[in-house]
Amino acid sequence: MSTVIASRHLTRVARFYDSTIGKKAVMAVTGLILFGFLIAHMLGNLQIFLGRAVMNHYAETLHGNPALLWTVRIVLLISVILHIWASIELTMIKKEARPIGYRKRANVQASYASRTMMWSGPIIFAFVIFHLLHLTTGTVHPNFVELDAYDNLVNGFHVIPVAIAYIVAMVLVGMHLSHGIWSMFQSVGFSHPRYTPMIKTFAAVFSWLLIAGFVSVPLAVLTGLVR
Repeated sequence: MSTVIASRHLTRVARFYDSTIGKKAVMAVTGLILFGFLIAHMLGNLQIFLGRAVMNHYAETLHGNPALLWTVRIVLLISVILHIWASIELTMIKKEARPIGYRKRANVQASYASRTMMWSGPIIFAFVIFHLLHLTTGTVHPNFVELDAYDNLVNGFHVIPVAIAYIVAMVLVGMHLSHGIWSMFQSVGFSHPRYTPMIKTFAAVFSWLLIAGFVSVPLAVLTGLVR
């Protein structure tokens, strides 16, 4: 009996996901998860301004609970995959609905961020892979020391091309977020001419404050504020 009930629930979930609303809901939920992670990650990075001892203690605390660490990693991985997959399928649905492009593009009301979502996403994804290899596994970091998060960041961002690539990637993340946050509100049905401008403003301000936190770390290293 329980197997039949579970099968019915899975069928309903599959049918819901097959709809455009379902895909948008997946985009919204996974986007919220990734957004929450970015906030936590940025706050963790900012501890570099508190000194080596605090930063390294933070890294040791994270790795001291492997069950929690790997649970978070698995949830993030699943969220990224679902987010990308739903995005691709929604794009395909839009193209199928309008196979012939507009004779004249009407980008007047579309923000630059919204028009670049499809190419900024893959670039961000590629950077995330490099970032993991650089500061998580140390595979492409010549001076990587396990759990020495402070020196790993400082030595890593002393390499100017790496620091510049990080800053550029964060700017793209900011553009992606500023559009994605207010789109998330729309996806869950929170859309009204009176509130949409305020949501867009909140999304832009909050996104760029978040990115400013990330970018402050490589800039601090390059300028010698953190050494």
